[in-house]
Amino acid sequence: MKLVSKSDLIKIFDREIDLLIDGVTNISNPYHFFSLATLNKKKVTSRTVVLRRVDRNPLSIYFNADYRSPKIKQLLDKKYCSILFYDNKRKMQLRANCDASVNYKNHLTKEIWDNTPLQSRKCYMGKHKPSQQLEQWHPNVPLKYLKRDPEKSDSESGYNNFTVVHLFINQLDILELHHDGHIRFTLDSDKKLCFLAP
Repeated sequence: MKLVSKSDLIKIFDREIDLLIDGVTNISNPYHFFSLATLNKKKVTSRTVVLRRVDRNPLSIYFNADYRSPKIKQLLDKKYCSILFYDNKRKMQLRANCDASVNYKNHLTKEIWDNTPLQSRKCYMGKHKPSQQLEQWHPNVPLKYLKRDPEKSDSESGYNNFTVVHLFINQLDILELHHDGHIRFTLDSDKKLCFLAP
């Protein structure tokens, strides 16, 4: 493997941001889904969420969630979180430390909700809070819409549970795995690219 320069890091960084942006709409892109870790009191809890938007400057990402879910309560309590993307075919890992901003019933959530397909809206129409214990199985969508999209007028009730989380990336760690020498670097809060030991 040839020596890796700072200009190589810039190319890798730009390529991965382009792939993140592609992952917003391309469900076969491994970056379409990512892991989010939050603090639940003194414990870390993680789950998979869907990438909904990427901003280049400042570097930040968005995902949608049910406002009643534990992750939203945790992010409102402590805005710090960690995210993880991994592409198994290309052996690429992106990790980031973030500050979260929870948007609820504001101009951003209204704009995104208005563009949310009916099929996706029904996910926010459930009568149970996410993670709530149940006596028996329930899909947590209105049963009459289990196999079809909701009526637009009915779907508006889901807006009460809809939230958009904006994650501001403070530090991004990029790792590209190679059998003959891994490449690892970070983008810090001053937007400087620095080599890291793999």
